[in-house]
Amino acid sequence: MPPLCPRTATLPRRDVRHSDFLQHEWHAGVQSRDICLETCPRRTGVSDDLKTLYGGVTSRRVTTRDLQLAKEHGERWAMLTSYDMLTAQLFDEIGIPVLLVGDSAGNNVLGYENTVPVTVDDLLPLVRAVARSTTRPLVVADLPFGSYQESPAQALRNGVRFLQVGAQAVKLEGGRRGRLQVELLVESGVPVMGHLGLTPQSVNTLGGYRVQGRGEAGDELIADALALQEAGAFSLVLEVVPADLAERVTKELTIPTIGIGAGAGTDAQVLVWTDMAGLTPGPGPKFLKRYADLRGVLGAAAKEYAEDVRTGRYPADEHGYT
Repeated sequence: MPPLCPRTATLPRRDVRHSDFLQHEWHAGVQSRDICLETCPRRTGVSDDLKTLYGGVTSRRVTTRDLQLAKEHGERWAMLTSYDMLTAQLFDEIGIPVLLVGDSAGNNVLGYENTVPVTVDDLLPLVRAVARSTTRPLVVADLPFGSYQESPAQALRNGVRFLQVGAQAVKLEGGRRGRLQVELLVESGVPVMGHLGLTPQSVNTLGGYRVQGRGEAGDELIADALALQEAGAFSLVLEVVPADLAERVTKELTIPTIGIGAGAGTDAQVLVWTDMAGLTPGPGPKFLKRYADLRGVLGAAAKEYAEDVRTGRYPADEHGYT
């Protein structure tokens, strides 16, 4: 007979999902947690019985707890940005579990050079649109530059505004200097995603978009990551840091890490959707993989439409009413 579950003092069942007792029907005869870990999640892939985000959660929104379970089960997942109804609906339909309404809207939607000019009022309508248009993904809203640095009270005030229009969590940049903000937000019911490494809101003090965390700076980043976790953050974005550092942080933390330009060793990955789909012009950063040429497709369609109008081919008889 297999041992009793140490948390519930009951025999393990197929649906047991305790992080400290990975005993499942497909591991019949396993007598210890250590032996079980030798043959499952991260080493041999994730059993369908353990999948939380892809195929597991289908009738409700993904929660921060689901992301934690995914880390414990070794299930990797993708996050994308979204700023509008149509992309949000599409990403929801194909199963993206987390959508970030990022301040990257500044240089992807609002026409700014970078994220620094973005305000809370800029992002609120975008968050509302994404939240209204989806039923399953966890919607995370960026706290933009100047909306939380002043004080924990300022962070809470603006965090509440985002939750009131439909977000389920907020993201903020910085480490130990923002610990009090994170603590108050979490204590007040606002889940927080942290962000370390290349923090775009600090581009003017960082001296540009450069790799962060090399050398002794890596130890400082780990200290920041641990401080955010202790303060109550439910996950952490690591942007443009050495891959070995990101992997080290991921192993040190119990909360999920989300990489962007941080190698393959994080628990999840995030990309700006316009970069991912090839709508953004230019070569893009080294870490970017373009999965489509949406700029080319859309440009060709608009060019053909304009030519049809110019030559009288559109509208044709079938496009009119009688």
